[in-house]
Amino acid sequence: MYDINEVRKQFPMLNGKSMQNKPLIFLDNASTTFKPQCVIDAVEKYYTNNNSNSHRGDYDLAYNMDQTVINARKVIAEFVNCSPDEVVFTSGATMALNMAAFSFAKVVLKEGDEILIEEDGHASNVLPWYAVAKETGAIIKFVPLDEKGKICTENVRKSLTNKTKIVALAAATNVLGYSIDVPAIAKLVHEVGAYFVVDGAQSVPHLKTDFKGWDIDFLGFSAHKMCGPTGIGCLIGKYELLKMMKPLLYGGGMNEMFYKDGSFTLLNPPSCLEAGTQNLAAVAGFMEAVKFISALGIDNIHKHDVELHNYAISKLKDNEKVILYNPDADSCNIVFNIKDVFAQDEATLLNYHGIAVRSGNHCAKMLVNYIGLPYTCRASTYLYTSKEDIDALIEAINNGGDILDVYFN
Repeated sequence: MYDINEVRKQFPMLNGKSMQNKPLIFLDNASTTFKPQCVIDAVEKYYTNNNSNSHRGDYDLAYNMDQTVINARKVIAEFVNCSPDEVVFTSGATMALNMAAFSFAKVVLKEGDEILIEEDGHASNVLPWYAVAKETGAIIKFVPLDEKGKICTENVRKSLTNKTKIVALAAATNVLGYSIDVPAIAKLVHEVGAYFVVDGAQSVPHLKTDFKGWDIDFLGFSAHKMCGPTGIGCLIGKYELLKMMKPLLYGGGMNEMFYKDGSFTLLNPPSCLEAGTQNLAAVAGFMEAVKFISALGIDNIHKHDVELHNYAISKLKDNEKVILYNPDADSCNIVFNIKDVFAQDEATLLNYHGIAVRSGNHCAKMLVNYIGLPYTCRASTYLYTSKEDIDALIEAINNGGDILDVYFN
Protein backbone atom coordinates (compact mmCIF):
# COMPACT_ATOMS: atom_id res chain seq x y z
CA MET A 1 0.00 0.00 0.00
CA TYR A 2 1.22 3.50 -0.76
CA ASP A 3 1.89 6.25 1.80
CA ILE A 4 -1.19 8.51 1.70
CA ASN A 5 0.70 11.44 3.22
CA GLU A 6 3.42 11.29 0.57
CA VAL A 7 0.80 11.02 -2.16
CA ARG A 8 -1.10 14.06 -0.88
CA LYS A 9 2.04 16.20 -1.09
CA GLN A 10 1.99 15.78 -4.87
CA PHE A 11 -1.39 17.53 -5.28
CA PRO A 12 -1.21 21.34 -5.13
CA MET A 13 -4.99 21.66 -4.70
CA LEU A 14 -4.76 19.93 -1.35
CA ASN A 15 -2.69 22.81 -0.05
CA GLY A 16 -5.52 25.24 -0.67
CA LYS A 17 -8.38 26.57 1.41
CA SER A 18 -12.11 26.51 0.83
CA MET A 19 -14.03 29.69 0.06
CA GLN A 20 -14.76 29.83 3.81
CA ASN A 21 -10.99 29.88 4.45
CA LYS A 22 -11.12 26.40 5.96
CA PRO A 23 -9.06 23.37 4.94
CA LEU A 24 -10.44 22.06 1.64
CA ILE A 25 -11.88 18.56 1.86
CA PHE A 26 -12.76 17.40 -1.63
CA LEU A 27 -15.25 14.53 -1.74
CA ASP A 28 -16.61 14.92 -5.26
CA ASN A 29 -14.09 12.70 -6.99
CA ALA A 30 -16.70 10.79 -8.97
CA SER A 31 -17.25 14.08 -10.79
CA THR A 32 -13.60 15.00 -11.32
CA THR A 33 -10.25 14.58 -9.60
CA PHE A 34 -7.33 16.76 -8.58
CA LYS A 35 -4.12 16.66 -10.61
CA PRO A 36 -0.67 15.71 -9.31
CA GLN A 37 2.26 17.99 -10.06
CA CYS A 38 3.64 15.62 -12.69
CA VAL A 39 0.47 16.02 -14.76
CA ILE A 40 0.48 19.79 -14.36
CA ASP A 41 4.15 19.84 -15.39
CA ALA A 42 3.45 17.75 -18.50
CA VAL A 43 0.74 20.14 -19.66
CA GLU A 44 2.89 23.18 -18.93
CA LYS A 45 5.88 21.60 -20.67
CA TYR A 46 3.90 21.24 -23.87
CA TYR A 47 3.09 24.94 -23.98
CA THR A 48 6.52 26.16 -22.84
CA ASN A 49 8.91 23.70 -24.52
CA ASN A 50 7.14 21.36 -26.97
CA ASN A 51 4.39 23.43 -28.57
CA SER A 52 3.78 21.95 -32.02
CA ASN A 53 1.26 19.88 -33.94
CA SER A 54 1.41 16.15 -34.47
CA HIS A 55 1.78 14.59 -37.94
CA ARG A 56 2.20 18.06 -39.40
CA GLY A 57 5.88 18.82 -39.73
CA ASP A 58 9.36 17.57 -40.58
CA TYR A 59 11.14 19.25 -37.70
CA ASP A 60 12.20 18.30 -34.20
CA LEU A 61 9.25 19.75 -32.28
CA ALA A 62 6.73 17.95 -34.48
CA TYR A 63 8.69 14.71 -34.25
CA ASN A 64 8.80 14.98 -30.46
CA MET A 65 5.03 15.51 -30.39
CA ASP A 66 4.50 12.51 -32.65
CA GLN A 67 6.50 10.40 -30.21
CA THR A 68 4.48 11.73 -27.27
CA VAL A 69 1.22 10.67 -28.92
CA ILE A 70 2.65 7.25 -29.83
CA ASN A 71 3.96 6.73 -26.31
CA ALA A 72 0.67 7.88 -24.77
CA ARG A 73 -1.21 5.27 -26.78
CA LYS A 74 1.22 2.59 -25.60
CA VAL A 75 0.94 3.60 -21.92
CA ILE A 76 -2.87 3.71 -22.02
CA ALA A 77 -3.04 0.46 -23.99
CA GLU A 78 -0.91 -1.32 -21.41
CA PHE A 79 -3.04 0.11 -18.59
CA VAL A 80 -6.32 -1.31 -19.95
CA ASN A 81 -4.80 -4.27 -21.86
CA CYS A 82 -5.51 -3.47 -25.49
CA SER A 83 -3.40 -2.77 -28.57
CA PRO A 84 -2.11 0.80 -29.10
CA ASP A 85 -3.95 1.00 -32.44
CA GLU A 86 -7.20 0.33 -30.57
CA VAL A 87 -6.84 3.58 -28.57
CA VAL A 88 -8.86 6.42 -30.11
CA PHE A 89 -8.41 9.80 -28.44
CA THR A 90 -11.64 11.69 -27.74
CA SER A 91 -12.66 14.73 -25.73
CA GLY A 92 -13.80 12.40 -22.94
CA ALA A 93 -16.14 9.55 -22.06
CA THR A 94 -19.16 11.40 -23.41
CA MET A 95 -17.65 11.72 -26.88
CA ALA A 96 -16.40 8.13 -26.72
CA LEU A 97 -19.87 6.77 -26.00
CA ASN A 98 -21.42 9.00 -28.66
CA MET A 99 -18.90 7.59 -31.13
CA ALA A 100 -19.86 4.06 -30.15
CA ALA A 101 -23.49 4.97 -30.78
CA PHE A 102 -23.33 7.11 -33.93
CA SER A 103 -20.13 5.87 -35.59
CA PHE A 104 -20.65 2.17 -34.93
CA ALA A 105 -24.12 1.24 -33.69
CA LYS A 106 -25.86 3.40 -36.25
CA VAL A 107 -24.01 1.42 -38.93
CA VAL A 108 -25.13 -2.01 -37.68
CA LEU A 109 -28.60 -1.29 -36.27
CA LYS A 110 -31.82 -1.79 -38.20
CA GLU A 111 -35.47 -1.22 -37.37
CA GLY A 112 -36.68 -3.52 -34.60
CA ASP A 113 -33.24 -4.25 -33.16
CA GLU A 114 -33.00 -3.89 -29.40
CA ILE A 115 -30.59 -1.71 -27.43
CA LEU A 116 -30.24 -2.82 -23.81
CA ILE A 117 -29.22 -0.18 -21.24
CA GLU A 118 -29.62 0.38 -17.49
CA GLU A 119 -32.11 2.42 -15.47
CA ASP A 120 -29.38 3.99 -13.35
CA GLY A 121 -27.21 4.92 -16.33
CA HIS A 122 -25.44 8.26 -16.64
CA ALA A 123 -26.86 10.61 -19.26
CA SER A 124 -23.75 10.04 -21.40
CA ASN A 125 -24.63 6.36 -21.71
CA VAL A 126 -28.38 6.86 -22.06
CA LEU A 127 -29.08 9.83 -24.32
CA PRO A 128 -26.83 8.73 -27.24
CA TRP A 129 -28.75 5.44 -27.36
CA TYR A 130 -32.11 7.23 -27.21
CA ALA A 131 -31.02 9.39 -30.12
CA VAL A 132 -29.59 6.60 -32.28
CA ALA A 133 -32.69 4.49 -31.61
CA LYS A 134 -34.89 7.28 -32.98
CA GLU A 135 -32.74 7.50 -36.11
CA THR A 136 -32.60 3.76 -36.79
CA GLY A 137 -35.95 2.49 -35.52
CA ALA A 138 -34.24 0.41 -32.85
CA ILE A 139 -36.00 -0.23 -29.53
CA ILE A 140 -34.64 0.78 -26.12
CA LYS A 141 -35.00 -1.78 -23.32
CA PHE A 142 -33.74 -1.72 -19.75
CA VAL A 143 -32.02 -4.26 -17.53
CA PRO A 144 -33.97 -4.16 -14.25
CA LEU A 145 -32.08 -3.36 -11.07
CA ASP A 146 -32.08 -5.90 -8.26
CA GLU A 147 -33.24 -5.13 -4.71
CA LYS A 148 -29.96 -3.35 -3.94
CA GLY A 149 -30.12 -1.16 -7.03
CA LYS A 150 -27.51 -3.19 -8.86
CA ILE A 151 -27.23 -4.75 -12.33
CA CYS A 152 -26.78 -8.47 -11.75
CA THR A 153 -25.68 -10.93 -14.40
CA GLU A 154 -28.89 -12.96 -14.14
CA ASN A 155 -31.06 -9.94 -14.92
CA VAL A 156 -28.91 -9.24 -17.97
CA ARG A 157 -29.36 -12.84 -19.13
CA LYS A 158 -33.15 -12.59 -18.73
CA SER A 159 -33.21 -9.31 -20.66
CA LEU A 160 -31.33 -10.55 -23.72
CA THR A 161 -33.29 -11.72 -26.77
CA ASN A 162 -32.46 -12.73 -30.31
CA LYS A 163 -33.24 -9.13 -31.28
CA THR A 164 -30.65 -7.61 -28.93
CA LYS A 165 -27.97 -5.87 -30.98
CA ILE A 166 -26.29 -3.49 -28.52
CA VAL A 167 -25.79 -3.77 -24.76
CA ALA A 168 -24.42 -0.60 -23.13
CA LEU A 169 -23.71 -0.74 -19.39
CA ALA A 170 -21.42 0.98 -16.89
CA ALA A 171 -18.71 -1.22 -15.40
CA ALA A 172 -19.28 0.78 -12.20
CA THR A 173 -22.18 3.17 -11.74
CA ASN A 174 -21.66 6.82 -10.88
CA VAL A 175 -24.21 7.06 -8.06
CA LEU A 176 -24.55 3.87 -6.01
CA GLY A 177 -21.13 2.73 -7.22
CA TYR A 178 -21.96 -0.91 -7.84
CA SER A 179 -19.76 -2.80 -10.30
CA ILE A 180 -20.88 -5.51 -12.70
CA ASP A 181 -19.34 -8.81 -13.73
CA VAL A 182 -18.05 -7.53 -17.06
CA PRO A 183 -16.56 -10.76 -18.52
CA ALA A 184 -19.60 -12.85 -17.56
CA ILE A 185 -21.95 -10.32 -19.15
CA ALA A 186 -19.73 -10.02 -22.24
CA LYS A 187 -20.04 -13.79 -22.74
CA LEU A 188 -23.83 -13.61 -22.54
CA VAL A 189 -23.99 -10.64 -24.90
CA HIS A 190 -21.86 -12.35 -27.53
CA GLU A 191 -23.86 -15.57 -27.28
CA VAL A 192 -26.87 -13.72 -28.75
CA GLY A 193 -24.70 -12.04 -31.40
CA ALA A 194 -24.81 -8.56 -29.84
CA TYR A 195 -22.09 -6.00 -29.18
CA PHE A 196 -21.05 -4.90 -25.68
CA VAL A 197 -20.30 -1.22 -25.00
CA VAL A 198 -18.88 -0.45 -21.55
CA ASP A 199 -18.98 2.94 -19.85
CA GLY A 200 -15.70 2.93 -17.93
CA ALA A 201 -15.79 6.50 -16.64
CA GLN A 202 -16.16 5.37 -13.02
CA SER A 203 -14.39 2.02 -13.22
CA VAL A 204 -11.12 2.64 -15.07
CA PRO A 205 -9.82 5.09 -12.41
CA HIS A 206 -10.59 2.67 -9.57
CA LEU A 207 -10.61 -0.93 -10.80
CA LYS A 208 -8.28 -3.09 -12.84
CA THR A 209 -9.48 -3.08 -16.46
CA ASP A 210 -8.81 -5.91 -18.89
CA PHE A 211 -10.20 -5.00 -22.30
CA LYS A 212 -8.93 -8.10 -24.09
CA GLY A 213 -9.44 -10.51 -21.21
CA TRP A 214 -12.99 -9.33 -20.63
CA ASP A 215 -13.73 -9.59 -24.38
CA ILE A 216 -15.74 -6.39 -24.57
CA ASP A 217 -16.23 -4.52 -27.83
CA PHE A 218 -15.98 -0.86 -26.83
CA LEU A 219 -14.84 0.98 -23.71
CA GLY A 220 -15.08 4.71 -23.05
CA PHE A 221 -13.46 6.71 -20.24
CA SER A 222 -12.13 10.17 -19.33
CA ALA A 223 -8.75 11.36 -18.10
CA HIS A 224 -10.09 13.98 -15.70
CA LYS A 225 -11.62 11.34 -13.42
CA MET A 226 -8.21 9.67 -13.02
CA CYS A 227 -5.92 12.61 -12.16
CA GLY A 228 -5.56 13.70 -15.79
CA PRO A 229 -6.53 16.87 -17.66
CA THR A 230 -10.02 17.77 -18.78
CA GLY A 231 -10.92 17.61 -22.46
CA ILE A 232 -9.30 14.25 -23.20
CA GLY A 233 -10.39 10.64 -23.00
CA CYS A 234 -10.48 7.43 -25.00
CA LEU A 235 -12.66 5.12 -26.96
CA ILE A 236 -11.09 1.67 -26.88
CA GLY A 237 -12.49 -0.61 -29.57
CA LYS A 238 -11.68 -3.96 -31.08
CA TYR A 239 -9.67 -3.12 -34.18
CA GLU A 240 -11.93 -5.00 -36.57
CA LEU A 241 -14.89 -3.00 -35.21
CA LEU A 242 -13.04 0.32 -35.43
CA LYS A 243 -12.58 -0.42 -39.13
CA MET A 244 -16.36 -0.72 -39.50
CA MET A 245 -17.04 2.70 -37.99
CA LYS A 246 -18.19 5.73 -39.91
CA PRO A 247 -16.15 8.73 -38.64
CA LEU A 248 -18.03 11.20 -36.49
CA LEU A 249 -15.87 14.04 -37.83
CA TYR A 250 -14.11 14.57 -41.16
CA GLY A 251 -11.08 16.77 -41.79
CA GLY A 252 -7.33 16.92 -41.53
CA GLY A 253 -5.26 14.05 -40.29
CA MET A 254 -7.82 11.32 -40.95
CA ASN A 255 -7.77 11.01 -44.75
CA GLU A 256 -5.28 9.51 -47.17
CA MET A 257 -6.45 11.40 -50.28
CA PHE A 258 -9.48 13.23 -51.69
CA TYR A 259 -10.37 14.22 -55.26
CA LYS A 260 -12.42 16.72 -57.23
CA ASP A 261 -15.01 14.06 -58.09
CA GLY A 262 -16.00 13.89 -54.42
CA SER A 263 -14.26 10.61 -53.67
CA PHE A 264 -11.79 10.16 -50.82
CA THR A 265 -9.91 7.46 -48.94
CA LEU A 266 -9.37 7.28 -45.20
CA LEU A 267 -6.40 6.30 -43.09
CA ASN A 268 -6.58 3.20 -40.90
CA PRO A 269 -7.83 3.39 -37.31
CA PRO A 270 -7.29 5.08 -35.01
CA SER A 271 -6.24 7.99 -37.27
CA CYS A 272 -9.43 7.98 -39.36
CA LEU A 273 -11.45 8.55 -36.18
CA GLU A 274 -9.34 11.48 -34.93
CA ALA A 275 -10.02 14.31 -37.37
CA GLY A 276 -8.31 17.63 -36.70
CA THR A 277 -5.78 18.61 -34.09
CA GLN A 278 -6.14 16.69 -30.86
CA ASN A 279 -5.81 18.21 -27.39
CA LEU A 280 -2.08 17.48 -27.43
CA ALA A 281 -1.23 19.13 -24.12
CA ALA A 282 -3.92 16.99 -22.52
CA VAL A 283 -2.61 13.85 -24.27
CA ALA A 284 0.76 14.48 -22.59
CA GLY A 285 -0.94 15.01 -19.24
CA PHE A 286 -3.12 11.94 -19.71
CA MET A 287 -0.05 9.77 -20.19
CA GLU A 288 1.53 11.10 -16.99
CA ALA A 289 -1.68 10.50 -15.06
CA VAL A 290 -1.77 6.86 -16.16
CA LYS A 291 1.89 6.45 -15.21
CA PHE A 292 1.15 8.01 -11.81
CA ILE A 293 -1.76 5.64 -11.14
CA SER A 294 0.20 2.64 -12.40
CA ALA A 295 3.05 3.46 -10.02
CA LEU A 296 0.66 3.51 -7.07
CA GLY A 297 -1.08 0.34 -8.24
CA ILE A 298 -4.71 0.21 -9.29
CA ASP A 299 -5.41 -2.60 -6.80
CA ASN A 300 -4.03 -0.44 -4.00
CA ILE A 301 -6.28 2.42 -5.07
CA HIS A 302 -9.33 0.17 -5.03
CA LYS A 303 -8.39 -1.19 -1.60
CA HIS A 304 -8.05 2.38 -0.33
CA ASP A 305 -11.49 3.28 -1.75
CA VAL A 306 -13.17 0.32 -0.10
CA GLU A 307 -11.52 0.91 3.28
CA LEU A 308 -12.68 4.53 3.35
CA HIS A 309 -16.20 3.60 2.19
CA ASN A 310 -16.55 0.94 4.87
CA TYR A 311 -15.12 3.22 7.54
CA ALA A 312 -17.59 5.98 6.67
CA ILE A 313 -20.53 3.58 6.60
CA SER A 314 -19.57 2.08 9.98
CA LYS A 315 -19.69 5.57 11.52
CA LEU A 316 -22.75 6.94 9.74
CA LYS A 317 -25.01 3.94 10.27
CA ASP A 318 -25.21 4.75 13.98
CA ASN A 319 -26.81 8.12 13.22
CA GLU A 320 -30.58 7.64 13.03
CA LYS A 321 -30.95 10.79 10.92
CA VAL A 322 -28.72 9.44 8.13
CA ILE A 323 -30.30 7.46 5.29
CA LEU A 324 -27.70 5.31 3.50
CA TYR A 325 -28.42 4.04 -0.01
CA ASN A 326 -25.36 1.90 -0.79
CA PRO A 327 -23.91 0.61 2.49
CA ASP A 328 -22.54 -2.58 0.93
CA ALA A 329 -21.12 -1.08 -2.26
CA ASP A 330 -17.56 -2.06 -3.11
CA SER A 331 -16.66 1.43 -4.30
CA CYS A 332 -15.60 4.95 -3.46
CA ASN A 333 -19.15 6.37 -3.32
CA ILE A 334 -21.05 7.09 -0.10
CA VAL A 335 -24.62 8.02 -1.03
CA PHE A 336 -26.87 9.42 1.67
CA ASN A 337 -29.54 11.84 2.74
CA ILE A 338 -30.39 13.41 6.09
CA LYS A 339 -33.98 12.90 7.23
CA ASP A 340 -36.14 15.96 6.59
CA VAL A 341 -33.24 17.85 4.98
CA PHE A 342 -33.16 18.67 1.26
CA ALA A 343 -30.00 17.19 -0.31
CA GLN A 344 -28.74 20.49 -1.68
CA ASP A 345 -29.28 22.15 1.69
CA GLU A 346 -27.13 19.46 3.27
CA ALA A 347 -24.43 19.96 0.63
CA THR A 348 -24.51 23.71 1.30
CA LEU A 349 -24.11 23.07 5.01
CA LEU A 350 -21.13 20.79 4.35
CA ASN A 351 -19.62 23.41 2.05
CA TYR A 352 -19.74 25.84 4.98
CA HIS A 353 -17.37 23.41 6.73
CA GLY A 354 -15.06 23.31 3.70
CA ILE A 355 -16.34 19.91 2.54
CA ALA A 356 -17.24 19.47 -1.13
CA VAL A 357 -19.82 16.77 -1.90
CA ARG A 358 -22.22 16.36 -4.80
CA SER A 359 -25.99 16.77 -4.43
CA GLY A 360 -28.81 16.29 -6.91
CA ASN A 361 -29.56 13.48 -9.35
CA HIS A 362 -25.92 13.03 -10.48
CA CYS A 363 -26.92 12.79 -14.18
CA ALA A 364 -28.69 9.49 -13.43
CA LYS A 365 -32.22 10.85 -13.57
CA MET A 366 -34.04 7.53 -13.81
CA LEU A 367 -32.54 6.25 -10.55
CA VAL A 368 -35.50 7.93 -8.85
CA ASN A 369 -37.47 4.82 -9.82
CA TYR A 370 -35.33 2.81 -7.37
CA ILE A 371 -34.47 5.32 -4.63
CA GLY A 372 -37.92 6.88 -4.58
CA LEU A 373 -36.77 10.50 -4.69
CA PRO A 374 -34.69 12.43 -7.20
CA TYR A 375 -32.01 13.96 -4.98
CA THR A 376 -29.23 12.54 -2.82
CA CYS A 377 -25.85 13.57 -1.47
CA ARG A 378 -22.81 11.73 -2.81
CA ALA A 379 -19.42 11.80 -1.13
CA SER A 380 -16.79 10.13 -3.31
CA THR A 381 -13.17 9.43 -2.43
CA TYR A 382 -10.02 8.86 -4.44
CA LEU A 383 -6.41 7.86 -4.02
CA TYR A 384 -5.50 11.01 -2.05
CA THR A 385 -8.52 11.05 0.29
CA SER A 386 -7.49 10.57 3.90
CA LYS A 387 -9.23 9.02 6.89
CA GLU A 388 -9.17 12.51 8.41
CA ASP A 389 -11.25 13.76 5.47
CA ILE A 390 -13.88 11.15 6.29
CA ASP A 391 -13.76 12.04 9.98
CA ALA A 392 -14.45 15.68 9.07
CA LEU A 393 -17.41 14.62 6.93
CA ILE A 394 -18.85 12.48 9.72
CA GLU A 395 -18.42 15.22 12.31
CA ALA A 396 -20.09 17.79 10.07
CA ILE A 397 -23.02 15.45 9.40
CA ASN A 398 -23.45 14.47 13.04
CA ASN A 399 -23.27 18.06 14.27
CA GLY A 400 -24.74 19.72 11.22
CA GLY A 401 -27.83 21.34 12.63
CA ASP A 402 -30.08 23.16 10.20
CA ILE A 403 -29.11 24.93 6.99
CA LEU A 404 -30.15 28.22 8.59
CA ASP A 405 -27.28 27.80 11.04
CA VAL A 406 -24.94 28.66 8.19
CA TYR A 407 -26.48 32.08 7.82
CA PHE A 408 -27.39 33.07 11.36
CA ASN A 409 -24.50 31.70 13.44
